Amino acid sequence: MKKLWLFTMAISLFTVFYLTTCKSESAKLSVAACETQMSKPSYFHKALDHLTDVIVHDIFSPPVASRVYVYPCVAAHQTLVQKPNNKLQDLSGKLSELKALSPQPDTSDVSYNLASIYAFLKTGKALIFSEDKFNTYANELQAELDSLGFSKRVVSQSKAFGEAYADYILAWANTDNYKESRSFPKYSLSEDKKEWKPTPPGYMEGIEPHWREIRTMVIDSAEQFKPEPPTKFDLNKSSQFMKETMEVYEAVKDGSEEDRMIASFWDCNPFVINQTGHIMYASKKITPGGHWMGIANIASKKSNDDFEQSVATATYVAIGLFDAFISCWDEKYRSNLVRPETVINENIDEDWIPLLQTPPFPEHTSGHSVISTASASILTALYGDNFNYTDDVEVKYGLPMRNYRSFKEASGEAAISRLYGGIHYMPAITEGVKQGEQVGAMIIKKLNLKNVN
Repeated sequence: MKKLWLFTMAISLFTVFYLTTCKSESAKLSVAACETQMSKPSYFHKALDHLTDVIVHDIFSPPVASRVYVYPCVAAHQTLVQKPNNKLQDLSGKLSELKALSPQPDTSDVSYNLASIYAFLKTGKALIFSEDKFNTYANELQAELDSLGFSKRVVSQSKAFGEAYADYILAWANTDNYKESRSFPKYSLSEDKKEWKPTPPGYMEGIEPHWREIRTMVIDSAEQFKPEPPTKFDLNKSSQFMKETMEVYEAVKDGSEEDRMIASFWDCNPFVINQTGHIMYASKKITPGGHWMGIANIASKKSNDDFEQSVATATYVAIGLFDAFISCWDEKYRSNLVRPETVINENIDEDWIPLLQTPPFPEHTSGHSVISTASASILTALYGDNFNYTDDVEVKYGLPMRNYRSFKEASGEAAISRLYGGIHYMPAITEGVKQGEQVGAMIIKKLNLKNVN
C-alpha cells in the first residue's frame, strides 16, 4: 500500500513538473514566435507613416512636428537597446540630459520589437491632439496579434515594458522647455521696414519665436552654428539687397516648368490657405521634416534594413531634424528679416505673388535648406554618397515621384526650391546649407554614425 502511495505521488509530481515545463516552454515559444513575426520592419514603417498622417491632420508647425517625431523614435530606439545582442548604441548620456532608465522593468516574456512599437505609440499619442485617430494603428496591430495567436502574456508583458520606456522618455521630454514656452510672449510686430511682418493671404502671426529656447539633443546650444547674417537691408535700386530681391522676383516670373515642379515638390507647407473670390479654405500638407522622415523610411526599405536598423535610421534623422530646426529658428528671430513678398509688393510690383505661399516666420536662414542638408548628411553617413532612390513621399498629396542619385542631390534641390518658389533670398539658402552641414556633421561625429548600417 505504501509503495502504491509513493508511486502515485511520484506520478503526480512528474505530471505537475511536466505541465509546468510545458507551460514554460510554451511561453518561450510564444516569445520567439512573436519576436520573429515582429522582426519585420514594416511594423515600424507603418507606425511612423501613421504618425506622419496624424501630424498632417493636426497641423503641427514644422518645428513642433520635429519634436513630435523625435521623442517616439528615441523611445522605440531605447527600448530596443535593452534587447540581448542588439546592434544599437545606448543614447543615454549622449543626448542632452537623457539618463539611463532605472530600475529596469520586468523582462520576462518580452518581445523587444513589439515593446518598441508600444513605446513609440504611447510616446507619440502623448504629443499629438487627435488621440482617437492615432489609436487606429494600435488597434490594427492588436487585431493582427490576436489573429496570429500570440500569447496574451507576451503581448501584455511587451506592452508594459515598452510603455515603461515611453514614460521614461516622456518624463525627459517634459523638461525640454516646450511646455513653458507655450506661455512665452507672442511675436511683436515692428514698424521697421527691414523686419518680418505677416504676409497674405492669411497674415498669420510669427510661429515659434522662442523655439531657440528648446533644449537641443546633440548640438551644444541653439547658437552654436550661427550663420553669416543676411545682406544689409537697403532699398536703393543699386544695392546688393535689391539685387537679391530682384533675383527672387525674376525666378518666379521667368522660372521654367521644371523650376516650378521642384518648388511645388518641396513646398511642404503644413497649412496652405487657398482663396477663391471671397472664400478661403485651407489644405493640409506634410511638413519639411515629415518629408525627410519619409525618405528615411524609403532608404531603410531599399537597403532591406532589419527592424533595429530601421528604427535607428529614423531616430538619427529625427534627432538631426530637431536640432536643425532649433539652430535655424535661433537665426530667424535674431536677424528677423522681412520676406521677399513684402519687399517686392511694396517697392517693385504690388501684384507679384510668389509661387509658394510665404511661411509665417522670418526669412533668414531657409528652414528647408538647413533641415534638408542636415538630414541628407546623416543619411549619407548611414548609406553612402551614391544612393539612388525614388521619392514617392508626396504622392498621397497629389505630387509625382522624383528620382535622385543621392541624398545630397535631393537636399540641394530642396534648398534651391525656396528661390524658385519666391519665398527666400539666395543668402538664406547658401547660409542655410552651411548651417545644415554643420549640424549634421556634429551629430554624425557625436553619435559615431559612419557606416552603422
